[in-house]
Amino acid sequence: MSLQGSKAKTTATILKMIFFLKSLSRSVHDQEHHYEPVAETEEVESKISNDGKCTLLTVWRKSLLISCNGFTVINSCGDLVYRVDNYIDRPEELILMDGSGKSILTMRRRKKLGVRIDSWLVYEGEIGNHCAKTKLPEKPIWRVRKNTNHNALAYIFRGSSDKRPSFVVEGSYTHRSCKVLDGSRKVLAEIKRKEAIVGGVSYGVEVFLLNVEPGFDPGFAMGLVLILDQIFS
Repeated sequence: MSLQGSKAKTTATILKMIFFLKSLSRSVHDQEHHYEPVAETEEVESKISNDGKCTLLTVWRKSLLISCNGFTVINSCGDLVYRVDNYIDRPEELILMDGSGKSILTMRRRKKLGVRIDSWLVYEGEIGNHCAKTKLPEKPIWRVRKNTNHNALAYIFRGSSDKRPSFVVEGSYTHRSCKVLDGSRKVLAEIKRKEAIVGGVSYGVEVFLLNVEPGFDPGFAMGLVLILDQIFS
């Protein structure tokens, strides 16, 4: 097959996947209305916003690129808002991009001599030698550490040195049922498994919902999904 033919086939495949995602998103969000009153109005279901409205996203554990694994995230209108395409090449580092391909966050596994607990550092933008021309100061804004005791899945700390967590993740990521809580036990973001069957195909754990409360960054919430997936999958 010629290079031109290969590119045309790839483009056609991506268009089919986007069409599938749009139809899937509408189906998922329509069925959520019976227990998500906040999503009953079109205003709340619109594009990502931090103006006092909840953000409800459909997360598909699949990249738009055939050659790699990753994630594709859309809103209730079927718009592509986040994507991850570099999952195989750099398993120690994940880059979250917006729908246009701009890097938003870099998640890097923290390597510390003598420490076996899975821990990740979160940076703004894209960092590392592969982007030397636009290299950002390598100062993490968050640190996520796996918890090995009690009911908590992970603790989230500000920066790399804070000893007291700002947030905690509880529940089960494996079953796509977990929440991000602050110090007052307020739910900031929630991962929900979708049990419904559409067109004879079950969602399983590959397609799920991410509900983000007002004031909590949807991009960071999706970054946490990537880290949880690395830790618990």
